[in-house]
Amino acid sequence: MRYELYYWPSIQGRGEFVRLALEEADADYIDVARRPQRGVAALTRFLEGRSGGRPPFAPPFLKAGKRVIAQTANILLWLAPRHGLAPKSEPARLWAHQLQLTIADWLVEAHDAHHPIGGAFYYEDQKPESKRRAAHFTAARLPKFFGYFERVLEREKGGWLLGKAFSYADLSLFQMIAGLRYAFPRAMQGLETKYPRQVALHDRVASRPRIAAYLASKRRVDFNQHGIFRHYPELDA
Repeated sequence: MRYELYYWPSIQGRGEFVRLALEEADADYIDVARRPQRGVAALTRFLEGRSGGRPPFAPPFLKAGKRVIAQTANILLWLAPRHGLAPKSEPARLWAHQLQLTIADWLVEAHDAHHPIGGAFYYEDQKPESKRRAAHFTAARLPKFFGYFERVLEREKGGWLLGKAFSYADLSLFQMIAGLRYAFPRAMQGLETKYPRQVALHDRVASRPRIAAYLASKRRVDFNQHGIFRHYPELDA
């Protein structure tokens, strides 16, 4: 099956978590909005309900045959078992999904560090609030999330979030660490020594052959100042 991934063409954002799974699975997929002949117009048709079916609220969404699946964690819940990126047992699959949902919560907080009032306002319109929110995020929230995932890795004793079994949750944790390194390099430099298991997981994911090839390719959109992870030096003081 050839998948069609619909997401904004110039940012990693939430779509990157799906891209990583597709790349690791060596799946046949099209990143639709990045194709000049279809582009954002195809994405917009779905969002406006002009393509029939049950329209998604927002990207990312994945088209698999006649099926359209939206919401990052929901997409991965469906996609991963079909490509060996999730365990077979239902309890273990739900555990992986729970970890993914926790990462989704973390991602929202990373975004809100630079847009605490709302996404409709420019960063420049909420700088004082952003400095206060970012200071709390780096001082309190980052250690809370990192501490949680470090305890999970310590308990599982296999190097991956599900123990010895590699899964899409590991890809997602890799992406969180990569994004936070871009957005908060100073804060991360001080934090990473406290969470060696997650640093090791990040490095192991980055060295996986298909992921390494993807990261070195033009398919990987660079981090930039329009995505979820943004680097503003004044927020990383």
